[in-house]
Amino acid sequence: MYEPEVSIITPTYNIVENGQSDDFTLLVNLLDRQTYEYVEHIVIDNASQDGTQVLLKEYKNSGFLNFFSEPDRGKFDAMNKGLLRAKGKYVGFLSCDDFYHDITALSDIVHIMEEENADFCFFPSYCCQPDGIVFQFNPALLNVFQVSPCPRQAVIFKKSVLNELRGFDEKFKLLADYDLMIRLVLQGYHGVMFDANVLTCKLGVETVKHTVQTEAECNHIFYKNYKPLFPVTNEMLDRMVKISEIPKPLLDKLVKCFPEEDSKLFYERYEQMFNLRKEAVRNQKQQR
Repeated sequence: MYEPEVSIITPTYNIVENGQSDDFTLLVNLLDRQTYEYVEHIVIDNASQDGTQVLLKEYKNSGFLNFFSEPDRGKFDAMNKGLLRAKGKYVGFLSCDDFYHDITALSDIVHIMEEENADFCFFPSYCCQPDGIVFQFNPALLNVFQVSPCPRQAVIFKKSVLNELRGFDEKFKLLADYDLMIRLVLQGYHGVMFDANVLTCKLGVETVKHTVQTEAECNHIFYKNYKPLFPVTNEMLDRMVKISEIPKPLLDKLVKCFPEEDSKLFYERYEQMFNLRKEAVRNQKQQR
């Protein structure tokens, strides 16, 4: 029976100096314990000078992974470089402190993707916030046009689809993964949900630290992807970013990206997210 290969790509930079060696060891060991046999682990290192390359060479010599070390322009550039080198039919992206806590994860995901002929598969995950709080992130694909529907780590992609989309748009330094998810859905690629929590990941501290840049990138992502569908104005874009409000004519076009039987639920989920974000902004203003 044909078993397609899976490529897992991990960008790294100074993981020894940053105190991430133990996290990376956990990632490598749990990936090696996956019951699915056809997995390659590609590490793209940003020319680390702190001992990271020594650690990576040890793992490479032991047959755990393959790595390439050269200067890059950020994590999304590194992930695109990994995509060029990936041999697998399916591709996933894990940071150095993420891991699949279920050793049958990739076997189960490949099975459902093959069975459904899916272009991407998304799933629940445990997410660790920068303040240490852990919560379960349940995917919300119907809200993809308002907010990120799931962490990048909680998606496995068909490599051919990523090639068609030309990978991550590197002009977005913080939210290129969100832009990619919007493009996947807008262009009609077939996604399937695997309803099991198999991943533990850490949410990026950069998006929390750089809120102004995060909002600016979100504004540009909405403009880039929605302008061909509807003449969005700066005021509309600002409300999309701040409170997830989408103009009704645009919303009526976006709903067509989903099966007709999901239309009612799409509008319901849109309204829920809009009200939730609007209330959050109102509460923030009252606390000032």
